[in-house]
Amino acid sequence: MATIESSAPPSGMRDFLPAETALRDWATSVIVKTYESFGFNRIETPALENINLLRKGEGGENLQLIFEVLKRGDKLERELSCGSVQRHNLADLGLRFDLTVPLVRFYAHNQNTLPNPLKAIQIGSVWRAESPQQGRFRQFTQCDIDIFGVKSEVAEMELLQATSEALVHLGFKHFTVRINDRRVLAAIASYCGFEPSRVETVFIALDKLDKIGLDGVRAELIKHEHPAESVQKLMDLVQSIQSEAGGTPALPEAQTSSFAATRAKLPKELNVEDELNRLGNVISVIEEQGAGVYDIKFDATLVRGMGYYTGQIFEISNPGYSSSIAGGGRYDKMVGKFSGREVPACGFSIGFERIISILLDKGFKPPSAAEKIALICEPDRDDMTKVFAAARRNRSHGLIVSVQPRKKDMRKQLDVLVAQGFTSYANFRADHDQLDIKELNQGPE
Repeated sequence: MATIESSAPPSGMRDFLPAETALRDWATSVIVKTYESFGFNRIETPALENINLLRKGEGGENLQLIFEVLKRGDKLERELSCGSVQRHNLADLGLRFDLTVPLVRFYAHNQNTLPNPLKAIQIGSVWRAESPQQGRFRQFTQCDIDIFGVKSEVAEMELLQATSEALVHLGFKHFTVRINDRRVLAAIASYCGFEPSRVETVFIALDKLDKIGLDGVRAELIKHEHPAESVQKLMDLVQSIQSEAGGTPALPEAQTSSFAATRAKLPKELNVEDELNRLGNVISVIEEQGAGVYDIKFDATLVRGMGYYTGQIFEISNPGYSSSIAGGGRYDKMVGKFSGREVPACGFSIGFERIISILLDKGFKPPSAAEKIALICEPDRDDMTKVFAAARRNRSHGLIVSVQPRKKDMRKQLDVLVAQGFTSYANFRADHDQLDIKELNQGPE
């Protein structure tokens, strides 16, 4: 007897039923419409990229999670026939683990034909070979906007405002934009005495502060054999910064003074006055645009995990949820590694799966674009040419019309239609030029 394979999707991947797919489509359309109003344009890149390109993409810990694709045909046979097979030589392609590395490759390849500045929207699947768990999947959707060719913090201002407005249009309010600068973090690491060649391991540990707390960060730094005096100096500084951040919440009109108070906690020896001034400029602009619907604050402990960030970095947190719902930053050095020509670049990514999860938790249903009508027919008795002509006439008036055969249990059939979002049904009658439309709550005849 043949073995019946499981019909479940592969581990860490999902099927989406019609209701969730409709929500995802609606959210995508809202995001794209908002971003397009800021002058961004959609582009697309392949799911597969050259494996060597992905490996040099400075994706932090994600570089260990690339789905590698074996060479094919003669290329694979030649590798396998070698005396000693090297694992890293068996793959030549990989599934993209984010949208930033493919975007930079896209820009380097098409730079001569692209506008300057380039303002790009990307929405698509990415893959990471990690252990599946609640809220973490091997395939998920990312939703990015990026600006190439703008050196000033105008890029950060526009990215922050566009993303915040997209979230507001999706129904999110009272969220907080947290902002920092990687150069401030580097100065803090130097001030505390960490070796320059090992500061990325310091950042990786500090990036876990929200999850493992100060003691957890301390333990991780000690585990990696960083000098005890440097670890303690960093812990004292972080504790000082957190005491300011955890104080009495500032009133909307006092946000700037809150930034000043946090700034005052930083040692003058950091020599990052220019970076802090630029952060202050961004904060003041976004505060004004937020108008109390959302907030922005300076968080000197914010890290962001990717190794390619070079300047300002930012995340958005939503009340009641521990994980951020958006994140991004400036990565001015990355294009140069692909093309040999440095181009300023900055991007922001909405956590698409997280916002969908939040909307589902709240029982949100997207507004219907049009009235949905089920045209009930009896195929054995009705003239189906006239049935489909009637459906077409009503679709031409902007209605959504689904032709469905009448079932024996009409009451159950109508209940299913209600669950699918239909508002009305119509019994087909050949002698009527128009459909006899009834509200679903009226019940069957």
